[in-house]
Amino acid sequence: MDSMLIGSFPRPSSLGIGGRERTDRFQKVFTPRCVSIPISASVGSHLAIKFSRCGGACNILERQSDIRSQQHLLEHSTRSFEERTKFYKRRDKTCLVNAASGYPLESEPEACKPKSIWDSLKNSLDAFYRFSRPHTVIGTALSIISVSLLAVERLSDISPLFFNGVVEALVAALLMNIYIVGLNQLSDIDIDKVNKPYLPLASGEYSVVTGVMIVTSFSILSFWLGWIVGSWPLFWALFISFLLGTAYSIDLPLMRWKRFAVVAAMCILVVRAVIVQLAFFLHIQTHVYKRPAVLSRPLIFATAFMSFFSVVIALFKDIPDIDGDKMYGIRSFSVHLGQKRVFWICISLLEMAYGVALLVGLASCCLWSRVITVLGHAILATTLWRRAKSIDLSSKAAITSFYMFIWKLFYAEYLLIPLVR
Repeated sequence: MDSMLIGSFPRPSSLGIGGRERTDRFQKVFTPRCVSIPISASVGSHLAIKFSRCGGACNILERQSDIRSQQHLLEHSTRSFEERTKFYKRRDKTCLVNAASGYPLESEPEACKPKSIWDSLKNSLDAFYRFSRPHTVIGTALSIISVSLLAVERLSDISPLFFNGVVEALVAALLMNIYIVGLNQLSDIDIDKVNKPYLPLASGEYSVVTGVMIVTSFSILSFWLGWIVGSWPLFWALFISFLLGTAYSIDLPLMRWKRFAVVAAMCILVVRAVIVQLAFFLHIQTHVYKRPAVLSRPLIFATAFMSFFSVVIALFKDIPDIDGDKMYGIRSFSVHLGQKRVFWICISLLEMAYGVALLVGLASCCLWSRVITVLGHAILATTLWRRAKSIDLSSKAAITSFYMFIWKLFYAEYLLIPLVR
């Protein structure tokens, strides 16, 4: 390149002395003093190859190279800033949407993260747990075990055959129990939105189709198990419970008996006090042990005591639900008589039942049975009275809590019933 630039001018020998001087001056002005070779187009830098006459022009080129580099860095920083700005705008928009829809304010990757299988399973189990009304499931299980033990006459009766018979009755009865409480929720979706909005059908976690599928499948399974077991007391217990539970809840002509306070209480009394005590005792006595049907003293006591208790549960369950019952025309005793009056009727009935239990315990000919039943019922009666005196009847939460306490007394009684001799 150097020879090409110099060779383009006339040679000195052809110009003479004057020409040589003019040529020297011409070369001083126009001869390039440095040559720039591009090294990297991406950063816009150049390598300056300096010749002996490099001076101000080369410095100018270097400054131009620095300016171009700075411009490139500035453009790169601007693009990065714009990209970060767009990201934060998207994230803020996502957070605003989440906040408006009630979801937690999470970063964009976390918000888009799908729920784990474990979380979905846990939510499904929790919804079914609430749908099954666990306090009724526990009550049914304890009552069947307790009444089955009344058929045990000697220690050798507690055998694998006994446990097999108890499990058969338990599974079939719990399946029917879930059918009954599930059907009641299907019939009371609007009422439960006021009284019990946490239930899956009322909250929308379960659709009506899901509820129908559950109650239908559980009733079929219950009848199927009762049939293949071959125990007539068990099958008739399931069948009568099915009829009364359906008539109690379903909104059809001549049905939905829960609208009528006395009829509703009788449905609960027949199932909880009579069917459970007699049918499951006879299931163990006649089907498992192959013994003749007899009505023992403990069985009569259990039926009488649980008649009181079933009436109390039937009355008390409507006390916290008075608002929804009034709104949808359910004429319960609480709507007719008022919460306070029904509350003290329930307490009085239970205290009367505990008084009878004390007399039955004192009349026992077995010392250990007398001590345990008298002491146990005295403790329960005292606890009930103290708790009742301290309740705030103007608080729905307090009344609901007391209703759950009534169920705990129900469980405790079934722990004492097998000890009555």
